[in-house]
Amino acid sequence: MTKVRHRVFTGAHLERMEQIMRDVCADFGCELAEFTGEANHVHLLVNFPPKVALSCLVNSAKGVSSRRMRTEFPEPARHYYRANKLWSGSYFAGSVGGAPIRVLRQYIEQQDRPV
Repeated sequence: MTKVRHRVFTGAHLERMEQIMRDVCADFGCELAEFTGEANHVHLLVNFPPKVALSCLVNSAKGVSSRRMRTEFPEPARHYYRANKLWSGSYFAGSVGGAPIRVLRQYIEQQDRPV
C-alpha cells in the first residue's frame, strides 16, 4: 500500500514496478510468479526458498522500488514525496502450500476488479 493511499500508479508505473520487483526477487534467489497492481497498491506472488527471510525480501523490494520509482518517475511527487516514502510500513504475507498456481493467479487477478 502506498504511504498516503493516493492513487499514484498508472499503467506505465505498474509495468516498471513489476520489472523492479522481478529484479529484487532474482537478487534474493526468488521467483516473482505473478504481479498485479492498482493505483495505490500491488500484489505479488513469490516463490522463495526457506533460507530467505520474508521481512528482508519485503524491505528490499519496498526500498529499491521506492528509490527507483522516485528517480524514474518524478511526476507523482506531490502524492508521496512530502513523506519521502512511497510505501506504508505494513504488508500482508500469506503462505499457500498446496494450492495450484492457476488458482493463486486467478485469486490475484481478481484483486484488480472493483467491488
